[in-house]
Amino acid sequence: MNYLGMPLGSSFKAFGVWNPIIEKVERWLAGWKKLYLLKGGRLTLLKSTLSSLPTYFMSLFKIPVSVAKHIEQIQRNFLWGGVGDDSKMPLWLWRFGVEDSKFWRRVFVAKYGVTGRGWCTRLVRGSHGCSLWKGIMANWDIFKSYIVFEVGKGNKVRFWHDKWCGDCSLKDEFPLLFECSWDRKAFIDSLYTRASGVETRD
Repeated sequence: MNYLGMPLGSSFKAFGVWNPIIEKVERWLAGWKKLYLLKGGRLTLLKSTLSSLPTYFMSLFKIPVSVAKHIEQIQRNFLWGGVGDDSKMPLWLWRFGVEDSKFWRRVFVAKYGVTGRGWCTRLVRGSHGCSLWKGIMANWDIFKSYIVFEVGKGNKVRFWHDKWCGDCSLKDEFPLLFECSWDRKAFIDSLYTRASGVETRD
């Protein structure tokens, strides 16, 4: 006997019990992929429709961590999967940020300049420029919203705007403090000074 599509009397900690929900999510995505939606359309569908399905069942049953991660993976694949070469665009954005010494990266830096201390090129505007790179850079804001930065030396991560110590930026987590900040575009390393051999934060 099933209730809301899930078998009654079973342990909801078991991954297999959640298969009907996972299969329903996958069926919805299979239909949407045929529409050849752009990134904005796929993101809207995820937020307005797909995310509400597991949320409804989570209000009734405690979802296992493994199931939650699997559903998140399905959502990520749908968002970034794209059609044809579109699926590779996030990979190129990632490679641009981490492959500092590669020849192809140096070519784009020389042509368009660089911003964000090396994470991306400046925006490609007007009718000139490589149309392929224009298309890749058009995905930057969406791509950035899904990544979390490792601080490292702090010289490539913005203190307020980048996600580096949680699921959202400090700007969104502490809006009042952000409004009081004297340097809202500061990188993490610039907020540290050394005085008498002791590291202090400005």
